[in-house]
Amino acid sequence: MGLTGFLTISALLFAVGTYGVITRRNAIAVLMGIELMLNAANLNFLAFWRFLHPVAVEPQVFVLVGLTVAAADAAIGLAVVLNIYRDFGAIEVDRADSLKG
Repeated sequence: MGLTGFLTISALLFAVGTYGVITRRNAIAVLMGIELMLNAANLNFLAFWRFLHPVAVEPQVFVLVGLTVAAADAAIGLAVVLNIYRDFGAIEVDRADSLKG
């Protein structure tokens, strides 16, 4: 599998994630879409590292930092969703609009 195959898979993952973020009203589904988009970006970084500069270490470190940020994003996002559920009894994104000042 060449670079084109990895980029195609990454583009499909990113498209599915974008579709999930745009069309879903459920906050958990939106968070899943964001995670798909972050994983697609990490796949791009690793594919370019593998095929362009396989001896460099910086892209691997960047992907590890990206995975750490994605894990923190998921934990904080889940905490926000749980608080929204506790306050409103639902996890629809439209209901969270009333949290604005």
